[in-house]
Order: sequence, then structure tokens, then C-alpha cells
Amino acid sequence: MSDRPQIVLSGFADEASIHKTAVEQFSAMAAAGLQYYSLRFVDVGGGIKNVMKLTKSEITKLRHLEDEYGMNVASIGSPIGKVKLRDVEDGTTNQFIPFDRYLEKEVAHACELAHAFETKLIRGFSFYPPKGEDPHEHLAQAADQLAQIAEMCHRSDLTFGLEIEANLVGQSGQLIAELHRRINHPAVVTIFDGGNIICQGYSPEETFQQYLAMKPSIGWMHIKDYHDPTLSGRSKHVDEDKLKNFVPVHLGDTGHERILRDFAEVIPQLQQKLTKRGIPGVILDLEPHLKGGGQFGGFSGPDGMGVAIRSLCRILDHVGINYHLRDFDDVRAERGF
Repeated sequence: MSDRPQIVLSGFADEASIHKTAVEQFSAMAAAGLQYYSLRFVDVGGGIKNVMKLTKSEITKLRHLEDEYGMNVASIGSPIGKVKLRDVEDGTTNQFIPFDRYLEKEVAHACELAHAFETKLIRGFSFYPPKGEDPHEHLAQAADQLAQIAEMCHRSDLTFGLEIEANLVGQSGQLIAELHRRINHPAVVTIFDGGNIICQGYSPEETFQQYLAMKPSIGWMHIKDYHDPTLSGRSKHVDEDKLKNFVPVHLGDTGHERILRDFAEVIPQLQQKLTKRGIPGVILDLEPHLKGGGQFGGFSGPDGMGVAIRSLCRILDHVGINYHLRDFDDVRAERGF
């Protein structure tokens, strides 16, 4: 067993909470056995807020609650990069912010939050091209802006994870791999998310080929899956707020067993690379959306998160990847034994 590769299990804690309160989130995650979580939406007493909107007092309170529940932040689940690349009307509600201002305010603030929560990772995206336009035509501008984000993260000793997702410039494995090649910066890795690929109408084989295209650049993975028998072929634009067919990984069409079996071979080398940047290991971050998902978040409930964790663990056991869930030794350690 000791020669099996090891990953760090994490999850978006807001998905496990009905009311998004920090106490609900940490109670559900700790009870499920997790010690790491990604921070996205949370209510620390002042209403539900995105992590980017937390006040200093809310950050302090959240840090105290993390200590009480034995939780650590795996990544800042920021929406960085989920804005328009160009200031054009395209029928969407996506916001445009001049990039210089975006970099100095939003990106700089995300870096400050990462330090406040003692994580080395910021999750982000690759910008929205005008709806209906070929994303290949916007690779140069997206890569230039992402390179500047990477440099700001690098100066703060942080790593920026570029997540694959529908409707963005990096909406396919090949596109996001090309972005990574053009950015060419040590502070940037990509985030594979099979559910974000399969929901666009790709086949399992096409999804695996996109994973292979991303494989050399992957820093960590988001774990969600999708099954919609009515999908027939590629969708040029995905209405994310209407997606409702997310399922646990053992029931989806992504083919996580095949992907994770292949990924297991690179985990030891990737872990060495990440630990040199102060990252605790290769993170698999659950973002199941089992009760619904949208453009800026999703919901699984405490029961759905439990189902998603057990589903993933069954596959990890099957393909020979180790992971850690809280056990009695952890409980004793927290009690000072």
C-alpha cells in the first residue's frame, strides 16, 4: 500500500451547506472526514458572500472556526477570469472590467486572501470571448492577460490554477493546453474538470483526449460528473444555469476511472513539483453540484457531498490511489492525546 500514489482530498465546502453558514460547512466536511476545503461562498454572520467580498473581521472569525473544526483551505475558489475579454454587447450578462483595474484590484485582492487563509492556490478562469465567436481567435489576448495574472501570483509566492469550463476561451482541453503553452509561466497550472467537459456534449473518448492534452499542465483536479442522455453532439454555447444532470463520478459519462488510473502514474512527480511551491500535495477537489449547478457555484447538500465523497473514494480504491480521511488518531490528536 505504501508505494501507491497519494492525493489530498478536498471539496467546495459551500456545496455541503444548505444555508452556506461556516458552521454548517465545516460540520459537514469534518463529519465526512475531510481536512481541506476550497473557499467560495460563505456566511460568517453578515450574509452569504463570495470569498472576494469578505471583510477583515469575517476573515478573522472564519480562521477561528477553521481551527475549531480542524479545517484548512486548499484553494481560494475565486471567480477571477470570469469576465468579458472585450467590451462588446453579446447578449450575455457577463461583466467587462478594464484589465489594468481588474489586475490591480481583483487579482491583487485574491492574492491577499490566499495569504490570509494560508493557501498557495487560487482557482481562476480564462475570460469570456464574445458569445458566438471562435475562442481560437482570442487566445493571444487571453494568454497575455493570464500571463500578467500569473506574474502577480508568482510575486506573492502563489500558484494560479486555470480551470477548464464551457463558454470561456479555455473551454476545451486543447484550448486550455494551448493557453498554458502561451502563458509559459511557472506560477500557472491547469485544473481538469471532467464534468465541465462532458456537459458540453463531448463523448467519453473526446473527454479522455482532452484530459491527455491537459495532462502535462495539470496542477490539480475538480471532481464532478454529468449524465444527460438527451445530449447529442457538441453545444456551441452552454446555458450553465440550466444544467441539472450532475451525478456522482461512478454514474457519470466522463470516465473518471480511466482518467484517474492514468493520472496515478504522474502523481508522485507532480507532488514533488507542487511541494516545492509550498502546496500540500496533489489535490482532488470535490465540486459535485448534485442538487444543481450554475455559472458561479453549485449545491449538493450535506447528504449529496457525502454521496460524492464515497463515490470518488470507491474509484480511488479501485485504481490504486491513496487518500486520507479523518480517523481516531486525528480525533485523539485534536483532544491533545
